[in-house]
Order: sequence, then structure tokens, then C-alpha cells
Amino acid sequence: MRSPRLKRLIDVVASAIGLLVAAVPMAVIALAIRVTMGAPVLFRQVRPGQDGEPFELIKFRTMRDGPGDDASRLTRLGRFLRSTSLDELPELFNVLSGQMSLVGPRPLLMSYLDRYSPDQARRHEVKPGITGLAQVEGRNAVDWEERFRLDVCYVDTWTISGDVRIMARTMWAVLQRSGISADGHVTMPAFTGSNPPTEVEHP
Repeated sequence: MRSPRLKRLIDVVASAIGLLVAAVPMAVIALAIRVTMGAPVLFRQVRPGQDGEPFELIKFRTMRDGPGDDASRLTRLGRFLRSTSLDELPELFNVLSGQMSLVGPRPLLMSYLDRYSPDQARRHEVKPGITGLAQVEGRNAVDWEERFRLDVCYVDTWTISGDVRIMARTMWAVLQRSGISADGHVTMPAFTGSNPPTEVEHP
């Protein structure tokens, strides 16, 4: 069944419950980040939402400020938060506010918008998600072309029952800590076409 209204209702109820359940763990994580890395506790970055409209994504900070590539700035705590996906918990606020959904294509970078093919750009026809089809099919271990193919496949085929299956598979993938990074990278190389890849902070 494809019902945007029911999908939104599930997003609101689930994100509200999730924030209540995760309140204490989130407070502990925030304190640990403040002690080990200082302020700010949250990483904030403008990302494209549905129809490419910008919004401010929030997640727990995992890297120190300063020079160096992502690998050198990623802290031990940050590595743990990423491997367990605990750094994503603040995105429940994005879901509750209606900027994101629990399930959908992951929001990437604003600079990528003019690099997509017309077909790849269709990933923005729905709200971005905390998890999605590409995440349960390999997360950051799949290349960009396959990731975008899976995103567009989700846009064309999503259902409420399909979302439930993706969320269940996400929990299993998190427990296995699979697909956290592409080979040789902290997360994934930047989507730059034929240009040499560089690293940026990705979900």
C-alpha cells in the first residue's frame, strides 16, 4: 500500500517514541562528545530534501575540527558512533519536523544536485530518510551508480510494508555493523564524476 499520509503518521509516531526512548542514551552521548571533543556536540549541515529543497540535517559530531582528512579527524568515539549508527539519532528531530522520513534515499550534499543525471535526480521525488533501500543493500560499500539505482528503485516501488521490511533489515545491518565504509575510505569517496575522489563527512 502506498499512502503518503499513513507514511507521515508512522514517521511522527515512531520518531516521537524513538526520541523518548533514546533520551537518556542521547544525553550520555552528548556528554561524551563534549568531554572528548568539546563543543559543538551536534554536526549540522544543509542538505537537499524533497524536490531538492534545503534543510539543516543534524547528527552527533564524530570528527575533530581542524586540518587533515576525514580519517585523521575521526575520533575513537566517533568511529564507535558511526559503526553503531548512534550518530544518526538526532535525525529523529528532522523526521518529527517533516524534513525527513524514517525510510527514503539518504540526503547527500547540496553540491551534488547539478551532478546527477535526470534519472538519478529522481531520488529527490520523496523525502530523504534515515535509512533506505541502498542502506540495507550495502550501505556505503556499494558504489555511487548502484546506490542511485537503488534510490530510484525505492521512489518507484515504495510501500508501507516495504518500509517496515527496510527498517527491520536496517536493525540487522546495524547489529552486524556491515557496509560502514567504502573500501579505503572512512565513509565514501565524494561523488565527483571523473574527478579524483576526495573525502567529505557523509551519513
